[in-house]
Amino acid sequence: TYQRFFRRYLCLAGMTGTAIEVAPEMRSVYAMDVLRIPPNRPVVRRNLGCRVFVDSDRRWAAVVHSAARMRAAGRAVLIGTRSVAASELASAHLGAAGLAHEVLNARQDQREAEIIAQAGQPGRITVATNMAGRGTDILLSPEVRLAGGLHVILSEYHDSARIDRQLYGRAGRQGDPGSCEAIVSLDDELFLAHASALLGWLRPRVSQAGLLPSHLARLLRQSAQAAAERQNSRIRRQTVEMDKRVEQSLAFAGRGE
Repeated sequence: TYQRFFRRYLCLAGMTGTAIEVAPEMRSVYAMDVLRIPPNRPVVRRNLGCRVFVDSDRRWAAVVHSAARMRAAGRAVLIGTRSVAASELASAHLGAAGLAHEVLNARQDQREAEIIAQAGQPGRITVATNMAGRGTDILLSPEVRLAGGLHVILSEYHDSARIDRQLYGRAGRQGDPGSCEAIVSLDDELFLAHASALLGWLRPRVSQAGLLPSHLARLLRQSAQAAAERQNSRIRRQTVEMDKRVEQSLAFAGRGE
């Protein structure tokens, strides 16, 4: 397992912007403490909140509208998706609206450096999966910085809020201006898998515009992600326990490491 592999290192350390939430697990699995380091410069990124639509079509229409508005203002836009299929669906909706854009996913990994290099230019719209372009700063042109910086649109929540925050963190880096928002739908994978009991109660409460009230949107996200985090944490703990039992069995048989 990954846990067993990393514990074999004599010296183990790491750095991430989202470790504080999993500090207890880091301590119990790897015997590592987590320390919070203040940012180099104040974060001025604005979070514009979340909109949850009743279905995927309305979600993509809102994503396209937001991207077009930011593009017209001279901003650069990054649209984050959970999968290659979702990135291609986003691309299809942008194309149908006549919005020029670039797609960064596993199919375009050869052009990753080129796409990232241009992603901070005025009016540039980039669609990317959550792993694409990770670890690379999107450098803003002076014009984009003056216009308000990079705008990040999260088009579907992830099982872990940490991954959502990593996407939001693509904007407003090193004191740059920027903004972010979530535009999602009730038929997203996270909600269907981890909040199905809530969905039947929520659907009648959607507005005529197909939008869930903000306080219910927050409740839905928190409930679904908490359930997903509990499940994933339980699976990781079970994996560690199984690994220990296998190691003990091998040692008893004289074949341990």
